Amino acid sequence: METRVVEDVELVNEVRLVGRVPVPADERVLPSGDVLCSFRVAVTRQPGAGGAGARRRQQVDSLECVTWNGRVRRSAVSWQVGDVVEVTGALRRRFFTTAGGTASRVEVEVSGARRLRRAPS
Repeated sequence: METRVVEDVELVNEVRLVGRVPVPADERVLPSGDVLCSFRVAVTRQPGAGGAGARRRQQVDSLECVTWNGRVRRSAVSWQVGDVVEVTGALRRRFFTTAGGTASRVEVEVSGARRLRRAPS
């Protein structure tokens, strides 16, 4: 958890997701030699999300998660599609260069993770 106090108000960047694993995790070795693990967690939207009177077309959010942490990485690669997991971490906005110019994405940088329930066999 990251915190900072500004004028007696604590600023917090803390994320907790509990959801299902929609696809297997992916590990990549970067040119630096670091290993990055990326995966998604699908969470159901709460009733009424999207504002009063809004027609809900999307009922699930599939959120991008990444980790550099070896323990979390080993857990994530062992998860099966359909497992229910809990992850904690912080939101990060990452900038990168594409053929069309600079782009960015928001993802959860995971510092802790655990499987809560295995997918039905």
